[in-house]
Amino acid sequence: MTNQEFIYASAHSRTRSMILCGLFAALTAVGAFIRIPMPLFDYITLQTLFVLLAGMLLGAKRGALSLIVYLLVGLSGVPVFAAGGGIGYVLRPSFGFLLGFIAAAWVVGRLTEKRSNLPWTSLFLAGLAGLATLYTIGLVYKYAILNFYMGTVTPAWVIFTAVLPLDVPKDIFVALAAAILAARLRPMLHRYRG
Repeated sequence: MTNQEFIYASAHSRTRSMILCGLFAALTAVGAFIRIPMPLFDYITLQTLFVLLAGMLLGAKRGALSLIVYLLVGLSGVPVFAAGGGIGYVLRPSFGFLLGFIAAAWVVGRLTEKRSNLPWTSLFLAGLAGLATLYTIGLVYKYAILNFYMGTVTPAWVIFTAVLPLDVPKDIFVALAAAILAARLRPMLHRYRG
């Protein structure tokens, strides 16, 4: 490979990475507003689906980067979060889940990026690890904001049991859907990497 071909291939790879990161940032933003009614739950959004897919399809660094872009766009004032946007969002109890998106995509990507032919079961387990990361960061942040910033004394068990019966089961379902979808998309994406 000549030096010019190497420069072209490198620029092409960077461009593709930027496009994919931007795409998943946009999908996560749109996913916050798509609500699908579920028989046993209130509804699910596609936001968590796109977070898990970002890790499964883009890998740890690019998956996390796409969520950092999403977070920065929202904090700059563009209303891409479920309840708007702006720097004041940092003081909302739910902001920890947005931070958890970045870590979840990184964890999922780290667990799945080494092999392109992972079965959906392995992708599902990686998705569950991502969800555990997401909920850990989200719940700790929520506890801190409620108890130390807002002055609302709320025991940790109350915060945990508020998400357990409804949010966790539907996100497990979302992780399953992400794993099945990623198992089909990963071979195609790998082929186009050249």
